[in-house]
Amino acid sequence: MNVRQLMTEHPTTCRVGDSASDAARIMWDCDCGAVPVLDDQDRVAGIVTDRDICMAAYFQGRPLAQIEVSGIMSRDLCTCAADDDVTAAERTMRENQVRRLPVVENGGRSLVGILSLSDVVRGVKQERTNGRSGEEFIRTVEKISEPRMSTT
Repeated sequence: MNVRQLMTEHPTTCRVGDSASDAARIMWDCDCGAVPVLDDQDRVAGIVTDRDICMAAYFQGRPLAQIEVSGIMSRDLCTCAADDDVTAAERTMRENQVRRLPVVENGGRSLVGILSLSDVVRGVKQERTNGRSGEEFIRTVEKISEPRMSTT
């Protein structure tokens, strides 16, 4: 199964100069937890999550309308291509502890979709009807869920 079969096509995006309030509104309207961020040339510059927004509001103590997305987005992007095998995309999620991957084409220039962990769940459900166990997915969720650093 390839990424194209499961991804959300043409996700709603925001721009590097938009506010955290703009990104939060998109998340609310689209019922999602992350929004790809595009630069002036429409290339993926980063991704902003609901957690990024929450932590920025807490640590900066400013209204979301005064916080720019460019200051809180993740710039170190992990991506995949629409024609990639879902297993390879899962491996990327697992190795980088990310729940979503922007799906890009044209050497990373064009955003064509986003693959989320919930999209992968749909694929696992389909594969289980074909006799596959879903063990790869369980390993992915387990790895993504590990704490990145100790809280002690």
